[in-house]
This record gives sequence, structure tokens and C-alpha cells, in this order.
Amino acid sequence: MQVCDLSGVLGNSYALIADGVESVLDIISSLVVWGSLKFSTQPPNEQFPYGYGKVEPLSALVVSVILMAAAIGISVQCVREILTPHHAPAPFTLIVLVLVVITKEIMFRTLHKTGHEIGSGAMQTDAWHHRSDSLTSAAAFIGISIALYAGKGYEAADDWAALFAAGVIAFNGIRLFRSAWTEVLDSACTS
Repeated sequence: MQVCDLSGVLGNSYALIADGVESVLDIISSLVVWGSLKFSTQPPNEQFPYGYGKVEPLSALVVSVILMAAAIGISVQCVREILTPHHAPAPFTLIVLVLVVITKEIMFRTLHKTGHEIGSGAMQTDAWHHRSDSLTSAAAFIGISIALYAGKGYEAADDWAALFAAGVIAFNGIRLFRSAWTEVLDSACTS
């Protein structure tokens, strides 16, 4: 969401900027999932006699790698922001974050339900990506609140919240990568 990026820049909040960057990645990953769903339903042909079913878990791998790359990039910038003294974020950034959390949670629930109904691992992966965003936005809300209401000396709480958000993003990326990887490799269930 470019709104988050712009609000983060205007509101002096790296947590909100990081949230916006991740929202842009959501758009990219959603396009990857949508394309894979469309492509994976093509009928088998001479070149691919078993069909294109593996395209879907491969796209889930792409989405998970995007998540992990975003987590690394955000983490590096968070450390830079923590080490650089700056002003506290603007209060309006809290309103932006509330709207983002609500939107992302609605997107998660819709995609997760649909993905479950049609048996799409890639769509469920994308849904969890939105849940991850919802959690990172909530963390940003807490960090900005601390930076605003605790006063001088707590300005970096916003950046610590962004670092926490990067950890959540990395965790989800790794978890989703493992799931997609086992599907790509057709691993057997073990008890």
C-alpha cells in the first residue's frame, strides 16, 4: 500500500514504511499466486503428461522467498534506524495502522476460506501472508504508541516494532517455505 509508505515518510515512522513495503510485496505475491492457479489448471499435454499441478506449490515457494527477502531488508534498515537518533512518529500514523490491520485481516479470512474450499495451498500461503501483515501492523501500532506516549528517549520504539515485524515476516516465510517445499517434493507423511 503506497498509503503506508507515504504516511510513514510524512509521519516519520519506519515501522509504517516497512509495513508499506511489505504490502507492495503482497500485491506481487498475490499476482504470482493468481497466475499459478490459472496456469496449474491447464490440462496435461504431450510435453507435460502429468499436467501443471506443481506450478501451484512452486508459486508458494516464490511467495515464501519474497517474505524472507523482505524480512532481511527490513531488518537491515531497522538496525540503521535504531542507531540513528530521530523524532517520534506523528500521531496520525496510528489511524493509518488501524485501517491497515482491519483490511489485512479481512483479506486473510477471505483468502484462507477460499483456499481451503478449493484446496489451494498457494492461496492459503498468500492468506497467511496477509495475516503476517496484520500482525506486523499491530506491532507497528504498539511501537508507535510507545514512541508517542512514553516521550523523549523512546523514539526508537517505532524501529524496534519494525524489527519485531521483520521477525514475524521471516518466521512466516520459513514456515511457508517448508510446507511448499514438502509439497513440491511429494514427501510422504510420517507418524
